[in-house]
Amino acid sequence: MKLFAPTQPIGQRCPMILRSPAMRILFLHSNFPAQFRHLATVLAKDPANTVVFGTMRQEGSIPGVKKMLYKPAREVVPQTHHYVRSLESAVLQGQAVCRAAIALKNQGFEPDVVYGHSGWGPPLFMKDVFPKAQLLCYFEWFYHAHGSDSDFDPSDPLDVDDELRIRVKNAPILLDIASCDRGLSPTKWQRSQFPAELQSKITVMHDGVDTEFFRPNPGAKLVLPDLDLDLATVDELVTYVGRGMEPYRGFPQFMNAVALIQKRRPNCHVVVVGDDRVAYGKQLPDGKTYKQLMLETLDLDLSRLHFTGPLPYHQYLQVLQASTVHIYLTRPFVLSWSMLESMAAGCLVLGSRTAPVMEVIEDGVNGLLVDFFDPAAIADRVDEVMTDRDRMAPLRAKARETIVEHYDLATLLPKHLAWVQQGV
Repeated sequence: MKLFAPTQPIGQRCPMILRSPAMRILFLHSNFPAQFRHLATVLAKDPANTVVFGTMRQEGSIPGVKKMLYKPAREVVPQTHHYVRSLESAVLQGQAVCRAAIALKNQGFEPDVVYGHSGWGPPLFMKDVFPKAQLLCYFEWFYHAHGSDSDFDPSDPLDVDDELRIRVKNAPILLDIASCDRGLSPTKWQRSQFPAELQSKITVMHDGVDTEFFRPNPGAKLVLPDLDLDLATVDELVTYVGRGMEPYRGFPQFMNAVALIQKRRPNCHVVVVGDDRVAYGKQLPDGKTYKQLMLETLDLDLSRLHFTGPLPYHQYLQVLQASTVHIYLTRPFVLSWSMLESMAAGCLVLGSRTAPVMEVIEDGVNGLLVDFFDPAAIADRVDEVMTDRDRMAPLRAKARETIVEHYDLATLLPKHLAWVQQGV
């Protein structure tokens, strides 16, 4: 999911799309526009199409896209068994979407295609409301107690209760995959998490990166006047981007590495982009954020450590373009768009040796890999980048080449559009 100015246009290029028969499409996502930004934008450019987006997010707009706002009737009640709270939440959201869709139907709108994000509930009842429509689902994740994200950290072991709860979290996803006509997952790793007998229903295709917008700017320096951040004279810049600052994205390991990097490299600055929150996984039991915990427990030079909060796209791009080394750590989980965007911008990405990072980055070829749990090794590899920049230049070029060849929006968007239009 995106964190940066989700309604702000990216780049000026719109890939050439062959004209196709008029279609009526209903997108469904609690956020807006999320993974469907580019598809919705292109489809709405054709006045023959009718594009509706069902969402809970009132903010933001796309020219030609009509919003269908929905809101669950209530919150999940505390008395609900904790195994099925995620299911109840999905049912409540699906119910709200259903009511809004029936109202839309009564106004004369019958979609050819309904395309919804699976897991949170929006697509659950769409075959009941629009039985003739093609139901497509974006399958981002399938939960496992073992072998991926949940039991990755040995310091946070699961008990039987966790195992059973995690299994039940798949209930709305299984309902979606049973009722949908086709599904899509952005990486091979993410599709591989689904039961083998169901994977044939899921196509692997990434959403795509706008490589015209996310492009290198050699010699760029980071200056953000509205944040009073001027790093124009800084020659060593470590960057980190995340929706939140949390264990799922290796924030504690990153901060421990920062403490080591600062001691070794007195001229090095660090920029952290994102919210001080947990987007995935568990909160700290005492109510503190992980940022607060790290600042309290580590010996850090705060004059060389800069937290920007979420940024608009143009400022986020400036961070990437000025980066000397960009650190991306993740549990074996959903791949962040930010990693691919940083590679497109010519960053030297130091990534964790985890799936699905290894699906994209080959160590020493188009980036560097390191053990997720080893802050000292992270600091060592940062030293390596800083002291041997000439050797790293080809890795930067290869990183961008990887994104242009395999994840370019201009190539993937027409393919995605063709996939959506199958059978229409």
